[in-house]
Amino acid sequence: MRIAVISESFLPTISGVTTSVCKVLEHLAATGHEAMVIAPSGAPTEYAGFPVYTVSAVNYREFPVGMPSPLVQKLLADFRPDVLHAASPFLLGAQGISAANRLDIPSVAIFQTDVAGYAHRNHLGPATALAWRFVKWVHEGATRTLVPSSSSMAALLRLGVPRLALWTRGVDLTGFHPNVRNDPAVAALRERIAPTPLDGAARDVIVGYVGRMAPEKQVERLRALRGVPGIRFALVGEGPSIPSIRRALAGMPVTWLGRLSGAELAIAYASFDVFVHAGTEETFGQTIQEAHAAGLPVVAPHAGGPIDLVAHGENGYLFRPDDDRDLKHWVGQLVRDPMLRARMGEAGRRAVLGRSWPTVCAELVEYYEQAIDERLAVRANTQVPPSMQR
Repeated sequence: MRIAVISESFLPTISGVTTSVCKVLEHLAATGHEAMVIAPSGAPTEYAGFPVYTVSAVNYREFPVGMPSPLVQKLLADFRPDVLHAASPFLLGAQGISAANRLDIPSVAIFQTDVAGYAHRNHLGPATALAWRFVKWVHEGATRTLVPSSSSMAALLRLGVPRLALWTRGVDLTGFHPNVRNDPAVAALRERIAPTPLDGAARDVIVGYVGRMAPEKQVERLRALRGVPGIRFALVGEGPSIPSIRRALAGMPVTWLGRLSGAELAIAYASFDVFVHAGTEETFGQTIQEAHAAGLPVVAPHAGGPIDLVAHGENGYLFRPDDDRDLKHWVGQLVRDPMLRARMGEAGRRAVLGRSWPTVCAELVEYYEQAIDERLAVRANTQVPPSMQR
């Protein structure tokens, strides 16, 4: 199969969209498919053995935003893919879907970024309605739209977007594993975050967060945990909200670990005792899956993607999204009870065992095949019978 991937985000930018696209490309290479990538400028010239073509971009809040370009249709026409994969389509992805339709190429759009939620959060008023209309227009053009969670599915159904299906995200079950806790580097990091008390008392519980430090992640809400006895905080990530987060958490025992990846990120997860995610606008929640794979209990809001990932009372807790006291209550439950943390951590690991990247990407290829079949059926139904030809 020949797949053209057009992505609003790609390396060197680190995001959930980038991670998913890279994993998909690695799977396509490993399983013998052909692919090409169209991405904003600044990307490498190839990935996983596939060529990467770039279009001009403008920077917005540290992210390059790909601009529509006549190069897109030419690249698609030259490559002649069987299907177009549009990753979190916005301006660039919308053009890709339109070009694919003109070239009679089926497309699979991956809904991943809540553009309308962004407009609402930033109090853009009428722009919120415009954003929803734009989202609907983009995805109406796709042969199939894949959504990551039941919350996203419900939102797009309300909007009237057709041809929806559920496609979750994979997780690295080998890299993120409870056994990583046995690595000496984990012991060293735990000692750095929560030093062993000299009086022989119990070590403080480490509450961790991994993700971008941006307004939509609402990391500042961790200030609700101020005064909870026996805890330390470890924050992994970078982004424009760091000054705001520093102010919100001033005086709290926080260790800033910066942006980590690979083995270093796995060691960070393994050093945590509890994982907390406070943002209410996640379409999925990839770091929640990674925390579960690492054997951690998770506390997250009862909103968006986390609803599908956290089974309340089994592998973590879901707090009321507008209630910081509820967040504090459930974190406190886990801080006070090491046996509860262990039990929920094991349940979290079990919950993600069927979500390896190879398994999830194989499901994606099946969606590609369905989109191709649907387009072939449309062609067959629109062909003019020989008896009606002149």
